[in-house]
Amino acid sequence: MSALRERILAVYWGETPDVVPYMLDLSHWFYEKEKRPWDLSKSYKEPERDLIACHKRLGVGFYMPNLASFYTAACRDDVEASVSATEKDGARTIAWAYETPIGKVARTRVWNEQTYSWHIRDRSVKTERDIEVLGYALSGMTFTPRWDRYRAWVDEVGDMGVVYLPAGYSAMGHLLHYWMGVEGTILAAHEWPETLREVVDRINDNLLDLVDLLAESPAEVVIMGDNFSGDIQPPAFFDKWSRPYYEEAVRRLHSKGKYVAVHIDGRLRGAIRMIRETGADCGDAITPRPTGDLTMEECREEAGPDFILSGGVPPVMWLPNVSDGEFESCVLNLLELRRRSPRLIANAGDQVPPGALEHRIERMRDLVEECGRRGI
Repeated sequence: MSALRERILAVYWGETPDVVPYMLDLSHWFYEKEKRPWDLSKSYKEPERDLIACHKRLGVGFYMPNLASFYTAACRDDVEASVSATEKDGARTIAWAYETPIGKVARTRVWNEQTYSWHIRDRSVKTERDIEVLGYALSGMTFTPRWDRYRAWVDEVGDMGVVYLPAGYSAMGHLLHYWMGVEGTILAAHEWPETLREVVDRINDNLLDLVDLLAESPAEVVIMGDNFSGDIQPPAFFDKWSRPYYEEAVRRLHSKGKYVAVHIDGRLRGAIRMIRETGADCGDAITPRPTGDLTMEECREEAGPDFILSGGVPPVMWLPNVSDGEFESCVLNLLELRRRSPRLIANAGDQVPPGALEHRIERMRDLVEECGRRGI
């Protein structure tokens, strides 16, 4: 019997593993279950041993070190970066800011106990000048490796998975998700296209320095992505603003023997194809119907036979309002795709959500072992 690590890597190598690999991101579910508030203002320098132990106890492959820090990023000398966490009347808030010679930008997130997540409250990048300030702040970053931290995670995970190395957002991802929001970014693309073009290119050029660093890392798989969704970055928008960066990043990583996974956790129509066309190896967090807009069979059609699909069980399927029978049918339908292509990893559509039933994590493990075998 192959270890989970061997099965995952076999899929990337283009081989057919003895059993479809099974891995999950249990972090959000684990934090809520253990009532551990997680802090976006800090990163983990040591492996999350309790989280990794949970994966091992449940027999689940590990791959996503969400809050890990495998490199450090420093601003240019004339930019002051700050992160401050505060708590008042039970409300926890985190604020990020960059103060530059040409202005200041900031953003704020607030803890929501119900969703066990950090909601965005304020984004200060709203004008053409703000975009220029953000470009100044983010285009002069220097990156320093901490591969000792990465190796510590790999040692802790062992044969129970493959530790992906996160590359973070592209320039457009920073704008859409952190600093302007979807509406603000789309408005900027219409109102100030030349300024936005110049800033996006400057930030992405700087991020390619990070890509070059990651290409020299000990990791087998680098994970990229802007939380892609076909309605937020549809193919025409992606082609204009993001494709050149992703194609170049994938080319540089491949030249050093790395595999590239890209996080696609929203609408899938058009998005799978456009990411596949960048040369990336894998679509991570693939979320089909009823949450997404494609069935897994339609995902395979759009992906073609050689692009890895990692995902398949949408968030709603893990929750108590869905029957065990419906959950099992979803998993079995996912596993049927192995007959069309071995480029498949049994995974959740994004994360296993807070409130998920623990026995379903174990049941999916058993179904994969029973029904995901080569030759049956």
